[in-house]
Order: sequence, then structure tokens, then C-alpha cells
Amino acid sequence: MRLNNSKKAAYFNFLGTLVMMSLFMGIGAYLLERFKYDYLGISSSLFVIVPVIFALIFYFRGRQIFEYDSDGEALNFKNRNVILFLSKPLSDEFPKYKLKKYEIVNLLIIKRLYITISSKKNQHIMLKYDISYLSKQELQDLKMSLNRVIKANKERAIES
Repeated sequence: MRLNNSKKAAYFNFLGTLVMMSLFMGIGAYLLERFKYDYLGISSSLFVIVPVIFALIFYFRGRQIFEYDSDGEALNFKNRNVILFLSKPLSDEFPKYKLKKYEIVNLLIIKRLYITISSKKNQHIMLKYDISYLSKQELQDLKMSLNRVIKANKERAIES
């Protein structure tokens, strides 16, 4: 199964640009209000505080583009940001039989996917992906596909 939300990249790029523009305009409005007009007093700091809050929410929600491919014998995960300088893209590919478990953490505005895989030395490695921008249907499809892989791995372990 393939899952890809890169069709929404233009929307996420627009959203990032809008957040950055509001931040710069808020700083400009604050400086003008503070040093030239001084009508609002201390409440002029809202010109900076509100856009900073939106920028922090946009940043902490994580990487916008998530790609998943379970076709074939390997699982392929890619997670990247639309704004290139914000964070480094993630790309992992490993055989299906190494997948042990997964967990989806759903906080207030942040969703994360934690994947646990086994390594050569019988240790467990945890991989983290940002899935905050997936729709409910895409999230359900991802869960279904990962459950199918884990079920096949358990059946394979029982047979051996």
C-alpha cells in the first residue's frame, strides 16, 4: 500500500509563507506602534506574540510531507518539510520482517508515529515520524497496513 500526502505540498507551502509573513508584519507593526505612534501601550506586544505562537505551532507540528510504501518486501518511510531549512528530511527503508510494533501518539495538535524494529544484534531501534498533517482516512489506512504487516510477522514467527 502506498500513502502519500505530497499533493498538499502547495497548501503547506502557502501556510508556511503566510505564517512567516504575519510574523514579519507583526514585528513591523510592533516597531511602528512602539517607537512612532504609541497608541496601544503595552498591548502592542500582541502584534508579535500572536504570530510567534502560530509560527511555533507550525514548527512543532513537524514535517508536513509523509510518504509510506509497503509494496514488495520492504517498508519505506519518508518524512520531509516543505520549507527546506526547518528540518532535515527522514528516509528509512527496512524489510517487513523487522517491524515489531508501532505506536501512534496523539497529543493536542501533534501526532507522532513511533516504529520499533529489530536490528542484527537482537536490539530494538525506535524510529519517529511526524504524521500531524495526515487526514483521518490516511491515518486509518496507515494503521491498517501496519497491522497487516505485524500480523503476518507474528504468523511467520509461529510457523518457524
